[in-house]
Amino acid sequence: MSVLESKIPEGPLKDKWTKHKNDINLVNPANKRNIDVIVVGTGLAGGAAAATLAELGYNVKTFCYQDSPRRAHSIAAQGGINASKNYQGDGDSDYRLFYDTVKGGDYRSREANVYRLAEVSGNIIDQCVAQGVPFAREYGGYLDNRSFGGVLVSRTFYAKGQTGQQLLLGAYSAMNRQINRGKIQSFNRHEMMDLVLVDGKARGIIARDMVSGEIERHSAHAVVLASGGYGNVFFLSTNAMGSNVMAAWRAHRRGAYFANPCYTQIHPTCIPVSGDHQSKLTLMSESLRNDGRIWVPKKKEDAIAIREGKKKPTELSEDERDYYLERRYPAFGNLVPRDVASRAAKERCDAGFGVNKTGEAVFLDFASAIKRYGKEQAFSSGHKNASEEEIIKLGKEVVESKYGNLFQMYQKIVDQNPYETPMMIYPAVHYTMGGLWVDYNLQTTIPGCYAAGEANFSDHGANRLGASALMQGLADGYFVLPYTIGDYLSHDIRTGAISTDSPEFEAAEKDVKERISKLMSAAGKHSVDYYHKKLGKIMWNKCGMARNEQGLKEALEEIKELRADFWANVKVTGTAESKNAELEKAGRVADFLELGELFAKDALHRNESCGGHFREEYQTEEGEALRDDENFRYVAAWEYTGNPMDAKLHKEELVFNNIELKTRSYK
Repeated sequence: MSVLESKIPEGPLKDKWTKHKNDINLVNPANKRNIDVIVVGTGLAGGAAAATLAELGYNVKTFCYQDSPRRAHSIAAQGGINASKNYQGDGDSDYRLFYDTVKGGDYRSREANVYRLAEVSGNIIDQCVAQGVPFAREYGGYLDNRSFGGVLVSRTFYAKGQTGQQLLLGAYSAMNRQINRGKIQSFNRHEMMDLVLVDGKARGIIARDMVSGEIERHSAHAVVLASGGYGNVFFLSTNAMGSNVMAAWRAHRRGAYFANPCYTQIHPTCIPVSGDHQSKLTLMSESLRNDGRIWVPKKKEDAIAIREGKKKPTELSEDERDYYLERRYPAFGNLVPRDVASRAAKERCDAGFGVNKTGEAVFLDFASAIKRYGKEQAFSSGHKNASEEEIIKLGKEVVESKYGNLFQMYQKIVDQNPYETPMMIYPAVHYTMGGLWVDYNLQTTIPGCYAAGEANFSDHGANRLGASALMQGLADGYFVLPYTIGDYLSHDIRTGAISTDSPEFEAAEKDVKERISKLMSAAGKHSVDYYHKKLGKIMWNKCGMARNEQGLKEALEEIKELRADFWANVKVTGTAESKNAELEKAGRVADFLELGELFAKDALHRNESCGGHFREEYQTEEGEALRDDENFRYVAAWEYTGNPMDAKLHKEELVFNNIELKTRSYK
């Protein structure tokens, strides 16, 4: 049996998950009381998994670096969550969601995993409604939904404000009930430092109390890693600054293979970079692309005049504007997938048509939507001959009801009124499709170590469709992991409590303390942020929206040199035995410096373009991604050997029995 045994069940696609659930082993309720599970990360995947496992009767310990599980990064997800409910009657189905997801990921995902995701998606909405999540509703009382990029149907459910926050509150309330019952022990302000293996199985973690600095041992029969992605390897991203790769990377160092690190999503709808002082980029919801039209000036001189402040965008007539997405992709228009929209924006800006001071922004314009909605409102209110002023007033009210919180946020940051002048947007790092390799059961290559949500690699392929992150996180946590982990834990009903006094725990704790000591004892010339920013620039310039062989080879050398300099010259102030934000950052950046090298190595070896991985050498005449299905139709899973440069490649071939592979077209 291959190390990369995917464990995909036999049989027709639509029956695989049902058959699998019927075949796996169960743990009876009395035995669940004797089994411990650690969950690292309390976002949607971790929060949902922890709550559900505790409800089933397992003893659960949760760990998060935030001061409360409800501060997990999932709250930043603005836009919505996908599900194939077909409320609109517009032709959606489990198969259509499955098809759109595989196509959107440029045919680099597992059919079985994606179909399961589509199959359980409807359950997520029902679960969240039952938890009290205030999804938007339309006039008939049905839950409301809208379209996101890469699809031709309305399947994205949303809550006013930040959908992710509302969904997380649902999971958090379920967690709280189990904390109150004593079935969940919540360790806040704790960071996982290492994974502990006993007899080759994941049996616990080493954690650091981020307030006292104390190093702690925690044991369990299984460990679930739900610690998100690694977008902050770029320093500037839409992620919270604390979002990091430590839990996943430490598991990787202990034997969990890391798959497809080069698959990174650049989100097209972000507020552009404004200077070197920034530590975070602001994400604007993709839902804006339902009504906002994206354009740049047709003439370079107009773009230059706008950049220099000599012209306003509102002064340009329709004929002077290039609605380039509508021009290039008429069938999908502004709703092409994120990778396509992002590259198209970069192409226009690189060609000299960018519209902010740095030339790295395009317009997102709501003027036509305001007029369209205004006319509708006026007509339905009996104002058959409404004035232009009245139409615009009514239209603004409709747009405000849909996107008011986003418009308000934009105005506060940019100091421009988006109702009066077009928004400026530019792509930014948002989500990582790579992560720990997992099988159909969400188990990594380490027995007993599971990965859920963005921490694993599997469901999206080379690009994620908008609103599918929340879908995958909750699917994994509520409806997949609680079944599949039971199959593994059924063999532990007689094991008894796992001792933390074993040599394995001793050795892991010693490794952690030595690593911390090494960080604290460096010569001390530069701050941690100095190195993180340098790494971020290498990654963005040479491993960002476009990559090429030369740039990737340069990145490999530069990251290697930067890592050596970091360990010799980083300056970490304070002490290890107390609260120390610099030490926390140093540990994370040390991991990013290793991950960055593996990222570049993965991107260099994949001689094709697909989804979020765009190699300039491999593109069609029209500038679209050019896949090589003959040679690269596989998951690249990397085994840690001590040095990222020497990581060993393992391939999981991707088999497509239900979908025909073809060049993606959104025309």
